[in-house]
Amino acid sequence: MTPRHDVVVIGSGHNGLICAAYLARSGLDVHVVEKDTVVGGATSTVERYPGHLTDRGSSAHLMIRHTGIPEELDLASHGLRYVDCDPWGFAPAPPGSDEPPLVFHRDLDATCASISEACGRGDADAYREFVARWDVLAGRMMKGFAARPTAARLGGAFLGPQDLRDPFGAVQTFLSSGDALLDSTFSSERLKAALSWFGAQSGPPMSHPATAPMIGFAALMHRVPPGRAIGGSGALADALVSSIRAHGGTVTTGAGATAVRRSGRGWRVDTAGAGAVDGAVVVAACHVHTTLDLLAGELPAARLDGWRRRIRPGFGIGMAVRLGTTGLPRYPDVDTDVSATGLQFLVTDRAQLDRRHGVAAAGGLDADPAVLAMSFSALDPSLAPAGRHELTLWSQWHPRHLAGGRTWSGAGDAEADRIVAGMERFAPGFSDTIVHRHVQTPEDLETELGLIGGNVMHVEMSLDQMLPMRPHPDLHGHAVPGADGVFLAGASTHPGGGVIGASGRTVAGLVARRLGTSTRRRARARAE
Repeated sequence: MTPRHDVVVIGSGHNGLICAAYLARSGLDVHVVEKDTVVGGATSTVERYPGHLTDRGSSAHLMIRHTGIPEELDLASHGLRYVDCDPWGFAPAPPGSDEPPLVFHRDLDATCASISEACGRGDADAYREFVARWDVLAGRMMKGFAARPTAARLGGAFLGPQDLRDPFGAVQTFLSSGDALLDSTFSSERLKAALSWFGAQSGPPMSHPATAPMIGFAALMHRVPPGRAIGGSGALADALVSSIRAHGGTVTTGAGATAVRRSGRGWRVDTAGAGAVDGAVVVAACHVHTTLDLLAGELPAARLDGWRRRIRPGFGIGMAVRLGTTGLPRYPDVDTDVSATGLQFLVTDRAQLDRRHGVAAAGGLDADPAVLAMSFSALDPSLAPAGRHELTLWSQWHPRHLAGGRTWSGAGDAEADRIVAGMERFAPGFSDTIVHRHVQTPEDLETELGLIGGNVMHVEMSLDQMLPMRPHPDLHGHAVPGADGVFLAGASTHPGGGVIGASGRTVAGLVARRLGTSTRRRARARAE
């Protein structure tokens, strides 16, 4: 007999696991299916080389710490512990320069002191005003991210009472490009470049419309800075699995979904090599294109094709070089207690970012990679053997498909060499510390983690694919028209990519309301 559950969740990325954890806590019978042998999707950590714990996707958790989700699910009791990245950002001086670095501390006064020394008192004062304004605006956005993207909910979240006096001005603030925000606020190109590189981690370059809020999120880092999960990014997934199982839910790996089809009043999920499982409801927390493929036998081909054509993963975002080293990066005249704890922004001019995006959009590889370095073994020695360190160098932008017939199997190592060389320019001698190297090209991100097009955000985070347009206007409510009882969660849906978990929590609420108290009573009766 086919096993039957209240809810079947497809995919063990953090959104899928968060959804399952909330539903299991409410008393529902929840089952998670995962095709990989490792849980967590892009929030997973593995031993790539002896004694080193290497993240496969995300490394710094920025937004989830502003949602309340870890506290609501009491993940600390399941082993999750975060340590603050403080300083949370570090931008070294241009190579060969004797200028002081830019250091972004959690403490706003300390940050402004650093900006004043490196860029002048005017930019320090402007930064203080920027944080005061965007702390409010970004806080509103987090409120909007926590709800379904309806006009009423988004309007109530994004616009305050004072904005009613100038609604068009308020809308313009959110729709402005990041470059416009930076140019109207600061003078120093170094400061602009550092904040632009911070904002660009969402995917689009800061020259694009509606990217100002991506920079504005920096203000929230002075409330709660980025966090590093002790034991690696996968510690979040492990804690969520522990919570699910503690409340009677189940998680299976190595047997991914191959089809979703109707079965009586509910749905049947066929899996590879492990039979099928039935559920009253299915939550697809995998890539939306993967979900549409799973529903190929249930919905008209023309409708599915129409959705696929309009939902753009894009040309790709970037690639990662994971390194095991004998030491931390050494920036000239800077102590590692200052430089190594957070995000290291190795860009000093926004022109580099604009050029990289343009070259990548044409399928090319620029000779001067933009690098974000992370050396979290400085905070968590458990990531590497004694005397060793674990680092990630992330670089944007890199296309999934290269022009001129080139392949990533032929280009990956050379591009990784350029990324390491980009780090070497800022931290001379770093290359000599490298003992292990693992390269994740856009193709590797797609094949290993199911990130179609190599896009870690699933779907482009462009204005036309955000808020109620994400991933498509027909699918914006986390449900699939024509497939009643199939819900969508994950980075493909509102509010988008990054480690935030809001999509999983929102869908858990929708499913709980749909199934109602009678189902939960039956679930508790089964447990008793």
